Amino acid sequence: MLSCSEQLAFAAPDVIREQQQMLLRQHVDYIAGHSRFYQRMAREYGIDLRDVRCYDDLAELPFTTKADLEQYGDEFLCVEERQVADICLTSGTTGLPVAFMQSRDDLERLSFNEQLAFTTAGLTADDRVLIAAAIDRCFMAGMAYFLGLKKIGSTVIRGGSSSVSVVAQLIERFRPNALVGVPTLFLALAQILRQKGIDPRQCGVKKLVCIGEPVRHQNLTLSVLGERLQDQWGAEVYGTYASTEMATTFVDCSCGCGGHLPPELMAVEIVDDQGKRVAAGQAGEVVATPLQVTGMPLLRFKTGDVATLYCDPCECGRNSWRIGPVLGRKNQMLKYRGTTVYPPAIFAVLQELKEVQAFYIEVRDDYALSDQIKVVVGSSCSELTSHHIEELLAARIRVKPEVVIEDVDTVRSQTMQEDKRKPVTFFDYRTSGVGGSVV
Repeated sequence: MLSCSEQLAFAAPDVIREQQQMLLRQHVDYIAGHSRFYQRMAREYGIDLRDVRCYDDLAELPFTTKADLEQYGDEFLCVEERQVADICLTSGTTGLPVAFMQSRDDLERLSFNEQLAFTTAGLTADDRVLIAAAIDRCFMAGMAYFLGLKKIGSTVIRGGSSSVSVVAQLIERFRPNALVGVPTLFLALAQILRQKGIDPRQCGVKKLVCIGEPVRHQNLTLSVLGERLQDQWGAEVYGTYASTEMATTFVDCSCGCGGHLPPELMAVEIVDDQGKRVAAGQAGEVVATPLQVTGMPLLRFKTGDVATLYCDPCECGRNSWRIGPVLGRKNQMLKYRGTTVYPPAIFAVLQELKEVQAFYIEVRDDYALSDQIKVVVGSSCSELTSHHIEELLAARIRVKPEVVIEDVDTVRSQTMQEDKRKPVTFFDYRTSGVGGSVV
């Protein structure tokens, strides 16, 4: 039975901790009794899962990885097949899509999660919201957005993201006051509307709920991408962070101090390269234990995302923990002549240039201490030069990769792939790479 409260995030920290740890104990006990994967894992490691009674005890357990889900997917299922209400697939960002089986209780949990997320972003029953993302191909996200908005009572327009022109027509016709989707799609929408002689700022859109791409810097101020969205639409910009495996959403409140964690739905850890927890305010890999999941519950899932956790109270009154923007994926870390950099840092510089309309990165093995990085930029501006972009990158992030400028359509033919819900902007051809992944 789902245990939740819209007000828990506003409770005192000790109340939040007590409630979360009670739910954690229930979660672990359920897994110990139902999950073949974790029962086998416990035997192999010689541990008793029921010894986990609090948040700190989690650190004694092994991690769960994407490889585990790919190899032993069926062993994670904790309900009978007839109890499976929905089958969803991961986006396949760093490998094969993984199938997640959800029970009816999981769908109710998912609905509550998105209700919390959209309420945190200030949406109410009075809002008309256009979902411009992930409503097809068995993705969890689009369905979750619909269920959450339905629970709030908002009017929902299920536009999807397959056609920017169709989404633009929906904005013209139905005048939503909030959009949910990928930030770069919002920029493309603004461009199409302007080409039609329509000012996006006059379309009535007051909130942009951004998924899949960070819209804030590490210091939590709006990035150039976030500022461009704010300028193009005249709307408030909210960042989010989520994944299918987590089945839980971090979302900005109006204070913009990081995405709030629903404490009754997930326990989160940030760990270093050795798997040890780091102090609040330090960057590391996000490790998620989604609570109150019955279909395919997980323990200590390593997301591969690098971010920072904030545990101090927020000005909005919530005492729930918050997570900063994703700095990059751990397996996409680049080494360049003694400097470590993640692709989003390069993308943030490119987004400063209005002449740049599309881009992607190719990386190959060079030698042990450095990667060969090639940045491919799409631009129709004849005055923009590769040298200018290289020097700008060197000045901002101390990395000076090769830059190639090509036709915008040529670049977009590489980045816009039908089986992906976000542009593919990172292609990893290193010996240990995966061949192509989404950032």
